[in-house]
Amino acid sequence: MASILSSATHAAHSAAVSLMSSAEVKPGSTLPTSVPIKEEEPDKTFTVQGIKGKNIFVGVPGAFTGTCSRQIPGYIDAYEQFRERGVSNIYVVGVNDVFVMKAWKEKLAPNGTPVRFIADDGGAFVGALGMLFDASQRLGGPRSKRFVLITEGDEVTHVAVEQIPSDLTICAAEKILPLL
Repeated sequence: MASILSSATHAAHSAAVSLMSSAEVKPGSTLPTSVPIKEEEPDKTFTVQGIKGKNIFVGVPGAFTGTCSRQIPGYIDAYEQFRERGVSNIYVVGVNDVFVMKAWKEKLAPNGTPVRFIADDGGAFVGALGMLFDASQRLGGPRSKRFVLITEGDEVTHVAVEQIPSDLTICAAEKILPLL
């Protein structure tokens, strides 16, 4: 009975991820500018509608996970180098709640950082990008693929996606910086 329930749960998670995800974003695509996301408070949302300049969106499978916690300090440490190359903002986006994202930011940057940590707690933003995957075996539910988008305003100009979410081969800060 337990294995039947487990199989049904896994199938339901996979179906939910499929329904929540659109086609994977590509260069020339537009960001989902009307999808609400959170940064500071659980009941205060915002959108990226009207976003200007060059921006970096870093999608991570899970706050506090090993690979993610190795990846994001590179963006924090290289923030000024990104700014020198014309980047307005760096957004770290996780399918986690706002409390987890804030705690992770404080852990990684106890003295503060201008890198913005964004909670996509329902996965709607990441799903609209086509970047959700079923991580229920390891992380309990749908999560973000490990990706980096470079945008100009709301237009996506570059997409990097790790084929294996635990890898960090093309989404590390030192791999993205030369692309600018």
